Amino acid sequence: MTERIVERLIRGERASDGDGVRLRRSLGQGPFARLDPFLMLDEFQADDSGGRIGGFPPHPHRGFETVTYMLAGSMHHRDSLGNSGLIGPGGVQWMTAAGGIVHSEMPELREGRMRGFQLWINLPAADKMKAPRYQDIQAERVPEYPFEGGRVRVIAGEIELEGNTLVGPVSGVATAPTYLDLILAPGSELTLPIETGRNAMLYVYDGEVSAGDDGFSPVSAGHAGLLSRGDEVRLRAGQDGAGLLLLAATPVKESVAQHGPFVMNTREEIEQAIRDYQEGRFEREDVALS
Repeated sequence: MTERIVERLIRGERASDGDGVRLRRSLGQGPFARLDPFLMLDEFQADDSGGRIGGFPPHPHRGFETVTYMLAGSMHHRDSLGNSGLIGPGGVQWMTAAGGIVHSEMPELREGRMRGFQLWINLPAADKMKAPRYQDIQAERVPEYPFEGGRVRVIAGEIELEGNTLVGPVSGVATAPTYLDLILAPGSELTLPIETGRNAMLYVYDGEVSAGDDGFSPVSAGHAGLLSRGDEVRLRAGQDGAGLLLLAATPVKESVAQHGPFVMNTREEIEQAIRDYQEGRFEREDVALS
């Protein structure tokens, strides 16, 4: 077995997006802060002391997938296909923008808090212009498994743990992603297989964690750690424990042309996406988002 280690750290940078949503952006700060097929990862949060939390009013996407996962608070989704959904803590909204969609995501505090993540996942060229799709996944559909030293929630993918096969509720995704939310008790360890040939990373949102024996560890909260090649990862929590996302997927291995919310393969395709949006081809006339 070849153990994966952290070979690159990306510090999450404070930013604001949408209608004034405060967030910390790790992947997606620029074209070199990516890990194929993962394009962007934001952590957003607010509480009663922060006043207005804003949201993400109607905006377009084409050529990739957006994944919103909540730890606290709620998120409302509406889109130009007529889909709508409301998720609370532990829920997931998985939107395959593909050929083009306009959507809005508006957060709400619950018990004075709101916290979650948005991940962008690229699509291969063969899937970029397919029909859009939306998956509304409530918390009770996400398998959660406690083990000695922590617990895991499986949002997407399949893992083997202590003789159990855990399968996430998300299906039909081109890059076959694995998306895990892990809580590790102080000093605990967990080893998980990650298939060779898949790119993998972790994002620590609470505490700190080490991945194998490498010079970058421990990875502290607010940092993404891009993992080396291998077929397993050994995680070890710091003295205060750790909360982290573990992500892995099949790389697309294609050129990336991005302009804001459009991710295609060429500049010409980006220009076409802009024209299509400006001429109203992303929206159905009978669906209003406001």
